[in-house]
Amino acid sequence: MTSEKKRSVLVQMEEPNLIPERDLGHIPVLQAKHLGIDFGGLTAVDDFNLAMGRTEISGLIGPNGAGKTTIFNLLTNVYKPTRGTVLLDGYDTAGKSMVQVNKMGIARTFQNIRLFSKMTVEENILVGLGNSMSTKLVTDLFRLPQHWRQEAEFHDKAMDLLAIFDMQKYAKAQAGSLPYGAQRRLEILRALGTRPKVLLLDEPAAGMNPAETEELMENIQKIRDEFQIAILLIEHDMSLVMGVCEAVGVLDYGKIIAKGTPEEIQNDPRVIEAYLGKQGVN
Repeated sequence: MTSEKKRSVLVQMEEPNLIPERDLGHIPVLQAKHLGIDFGGLTAVDDFNLAMGRTEISGLIGPNGAGKTTIFNLLTNVYKPTRGTVLLDGYDTAGKSMVQVNKMGIARTFQNIRLFSKMTVEENILVGLGNSMSTKLVTDLFRLPQHWRQEAEFHDKAMDLLAIFDMQKYAKAQAGSLPYGAQRRLEILRALGTRPKVLLLDEPAAGMNPAETEELMENIQKIRDEFQIAILLIEHDMSLVMGVCEAVGVLDYGKIIAKGTPEEIQNDPRVIEAYLGKQGVN
């Protein structure tokens, strides 16, 4: 554990939030204030608060059905909150579409993989890169020189992204033909293609063996360092959460019951009882 990860600094906002020391002096890249949603008479999420530093890696854990994916849906405007506010880089996302929120700088993966399975691996990456393409329709229709220059440029960008997970050799393969773990990695790379400020990863280690999970942990840190973005992940694999996250929030029945560093969360009696079990984390 590095000294940087040993202790995050408490920032006094409406409640204490863990912000890495290196990100102090900048507004949080992602904030949720008193966020909540009701489905009929059921409160699924209540009074959820979050403030993320611009290069922070944080985790959100909790039992199945605790509301973790619902929070991701609220942060990306898949669901409209019943109450509360989401700020992305200081701007309110209320009234924005999912596409607009993505262009503002937030990207995500899904618990259930949502690749374009009949398209190639490279084509999936190019879909993510589409936000930054600048050629006009007439340029593409008539295959003007600008079209070919941009096509070459984006091919290179796609290959650079695939290199993060050493997947260049799969560029022309059909996405749906990849092993499950490789499909997970491709979904992360496609999200990175949108050039986010915040990347939300919904169970990125699902279906991966221990060696793949260890590699994923290293690559999450590499992504943060290379792209200088914030990463928030939902994960049941505690070795990944405790190994890569600088701060962890624990959700139970739609409410945050604990926040802290991995060490603090690992030893919090409320967490042990509600989620980690009586034996804690090995």
